[in-house]
Amino acid sequence: MAAAGGEPSSQNVSEELFQNFYTEVKQIEKRDSVLTSKQQIERLLRPGASYFNLNPFEVLQIDPEATDDELKKRFRALSILVHPDKNQADVERAQKAFEAVDKAYKLLLEPEQKKRALDVIHAGIEYVEHMIKEKRKQLKKDGKPLDIEEEDPEVFKQAVYKQTMKLFAELEIKRKEREAKDMHERKRAREEEIEVAEKAKRDREWQKNFEETRDGRVDSWRSFQAKGKKTKEKKNRSFLKPPKVKMEQRE
Repeated sequence: MAAAGGEPSSQNVSEELFQNFYTEVKQIEKRDSVLTSKQQIERLLRPGASYFNLNPFEVLQIDPEATDDELKKRFRALSILVHPDKNQADVERAQKAFEAVDKAYKLLLEPEQKKRALDVIHAGIEYVEHMIKEKRKQLKKDGKPLDIEEEDPEVFKQAVYKQTMKLFAELEIKRKEREAKDMHERKRAREEEIEVAEKAKRDREWQKNFEETRDGRVDSWRSFQAKGKKTKEKKNRSFLKPPKVKMEQRE
């Protein structure tokens, strides 16, 4: 839908840029289809791959608007190239590359996960668009030529790519932080459960010992009382003895 004045709405502009950003994906697919297994493994394990591979579309090098059937075909073709069985000379690295491909494929099969990935890409495009507008506004205010490098399609694409990768990385960091926090909470809760269970066990053992030794304690107490009574009676009898009478001495 066009905005007032016949200009396209910002939403349509974003959609157009979004599509333009991936128009070359099909060409990349055709180019990479002739890549050797070694080259694909190198691509998937290149420095910084832990961040690059957070974008499932980047891993599979497929158009975000691709159908499930296209996604499946792409996965099969790429997984065959990097499968460990096909790369016996480099099994360990091939296994890691295959895992990256498999993870990306499974993620895109989940509608909610795929939507999140698309949202990140859209957010990257919107961020670069906003940055261009702010630069144009500042240049106009300063009375300088409105030369903005990001308006070049290639530079724009690279800017979006970097911003998208940054957003994926930030989301991954937050996910790990939540995971670490949840793990800490579960560990703390488990420790409390163990402490409560151990206390209950100690209480049961104390009660059991108390019950088992009750008769012995009663007998001991009775013996103590009986012994005390005898001692008291003995002392009382000694008090009943008449005092010794001293004979008076006469001078």
